[in-house]
Amino acid sequence: MGLVRQQPGAPVIRDSHMEHPPLPLIRAARGIAVSVSAAALLAACGQREQQASAPPPPTVTVATPVKRTIVDYDEYVGRFVAVDSVEIRARVSGYLDSVDFKDGQIVKQGDLLFTIDKRPFQNTLDQARANLEQAKSNVTFTKADLDRGQQLVRDKTITAQIFEQRTQAYRNAQASVSANEAAVRQAELDVEFTELRAPITGRIGDRRVSPGNLVTGGAGGNTTLLATIVSTDPIRFEFTFDEASYLRYERLAKNGHDIASRGGGVPVALKLIDENDFDHAGRMDFVDNVIDRATGTIRGRAVFDNPNGIFTPGMFARIRVPGTSPYEALLVPDSAVGTEQTRKYVLVIGPDNKAVNHYVTLGQTTSDGLRVIKTGLGPDDRVVVNGLMRARAGQAVTPQEEGSAAAEKVSQQQKQQ
Repeated sequence: MGLVRQQPGAPVIRDSHMEHPPLPLIRAARGIAVSVSAAALLAACGQREQQASAPPPPTVTVATPVKRTIVDYDEYVGRFVAVDSVEIRARVSGYLDSVDFKDGQIVKQGDLLFTIDKRPFQNTLDQARANLEQAKSNVTFTKADLDRGQQLVRDKTITAQIFEQRTQAYRNAQASVSANEAAVRQAELDVEFTELRAPITGRIGDRRVSPGNLVTGGAGGNTTLLATIVSTDPIRFEFTFDEASYLRYERLAKNGHDIASRGGGVPVALKLIDENDFDHAGRMDFVDNVIDRATGTIRGRAVFDNPNGIFTPGMFARIRVPGTSPYEALLVPDSAVGTEQTRKYVLVIGPDNKAVNHYVTLGQTTSDGLRVIKTGLGPDDRVVVNGLMRARAGQAVTPQEEGSAAAEKVSQQQKQQ
């Protein structure tokens, strides 16, 4: 594409494919080049700013798990029951004369509780004693008459029949003395029964009958209930556990590890509904001999000292029973355990200082805030015990080595807080 020859002096005419583009095209091309250069420059600046503002790896505290001998515990809910519970009922009938206690107080064995009008019973006792004296006098007379009859019968003064009659009279007089002695003892008991005393030491309830009312006594079923007494120290705690736990306890007991078997004496601990720790120590003393068909559970019982009387029959509480024999376990602070949906994990720092999720199986929590790790963790693993929220799986961190003592320290700090 060259120039078309024209006559001299004529203007030069170019074809549609000219060697140089028009000026607007040149300006547009220059604008595009400038935009591309500016974009490249901004991108480079952004990369430099990102590199300059990248934060350093987060600092976390790591420690190896704590090794400790652990016993797993099972927890159950139960109720307190009194060792002794007595209903106070009169043995003799009569009018109630006085009430000698305050409702709800602690009474000791032998303390006077109720008094029934004893005058009728005292009269009966006096009459019985008089009859006894009369019977004894009759014995003296018949004995002397019998002694005289022995000589008379030898002298043939009286017949043998008369002598036998005197012998019989003497024996009847002796029997009358025995009967009247029994009547006196019964009358004395009746007088004694007019004073109702506490048969056990414990807390008495409220009076059921006021003075002046007729009290029905005796051994029948229509006797009058006057009050109830329950012992408070020591006190029993009854609970139920399932058949699977019962089998586990029995098998451990046969292997020499007495857990909650019928042998008794196994230490247990208890906490009330408003307490956080199992601070009350007791011991097992009974396991039932029958499994309830309706519930599939069996009844166990423990005994606790109750010097302050805070444990009350009928009160709910939780009891902790040893569920395994002692074993070596690995523990980490409970705060070092994270949750991912339904799985639990701990962050372990590898040799390259990167965090790795280790999914674990948890055991119980100890009183000092440490959590037992049953599976998923080794004794030499470096676990993040402080700064768990700053680290992520696959992320580099700056670990601060503290050893296994760090876990103990962290747990103590959490407990103090």
